[in-house]
Amino acid sequence: MTDSPKLADLIEDLLPQTQCTKCGYDACRPYAEAIAQGTANYNQCPPGGAQGIVRLARVLGQPVIPLNPENGVERPRPLAVIDEALCIGCTLCLQACPVDAIVGAPKQMHTVVEALCTGCDLCVAPCPVDCIAMVPITGDATGWDAWTQQQADEARMRHDQRLARLKREREAAETRTAARRASSSTADATRMEPPGSTAAATHATETAHTEAEAKKRAMIQAALERARKKKTELTAQGLGPQNTASVSADVQAQIDAAEARRQRLGIGSADAPDHATAPPSTPPKH
Repeated sequence: MTDSPKLADLIEDLLPQTQCTKCGYDACRPYAEAIAQGTANYNQCPPGGAQGIVRLARVLGQPVIPLNPENGVERPRPLAVIDEALCIGCTLCLQACPVDAIVGAPKQMHTVVEALCTGCDLCVAPCPVDCIAMVPITGDATGWDAWTQQQADEARMRHDQRLARLKREREAAETRTAARRASSSTADATRMEPPGSTAAATHATETAHTEAEAKKRAMIQAALERARKKKTELTAQGLGPQNTASVSADVQAQIDAAEARRQRLGIGSADAPDHATAPPSTPPKH
């Protein structure tokens, strides 16, 4: 019998690598491992569709079964499109994209690189101004008729690169935090140093960094407040958000993560979009 790690590799190679989390797992790899271990069924991947189930059933030596409707429906592959007129440059969609298919900078308009987008939907819900739409681009083609093995391989590579980048950034942040804590432990002694000393200069640098971070938080808060005001105005005109009727558990997790990031930055939750508290439900059809 094929051992679990090797089987997981074979299964992962057959998944579309959209990293959409609709299967109930954080990414394609954890889902592949769960199938190999027998803790997940092989019919939980809507992007792979019926053809994907056939591929997995063949490797597993199992019968072909229908897609589990609890995980979604097979559909034409969509593309995320950002309304440039409404984008406020909050970067929440950048943080949500599992394959780094969105480019932009804080307070600047973002855009989706069409060739890189996997149609995962994960950027939609975190957007505080509801400026992202999922537009079908493959006609009637669904599943592997709407997606190629080359696209899947490239998406997996970008996802792995993103995970590696996030790990580096996390480790760098932890290093900076440790350095600040070490510096603060000698803050009282530093204040007693005469002006112009090395310790005093270090303290001045730390103070400037803290002030810069506070200014950054204030700028983000102001941008989100403007977006909230714009959203209220659109709602009053009957042009409010259209993607808040139902939010899946997977998307809710993305919203919660974004809210946690805002809290770490010291930004209040008043700017959170109304759908951030919506109960989990079946993902809406686009």
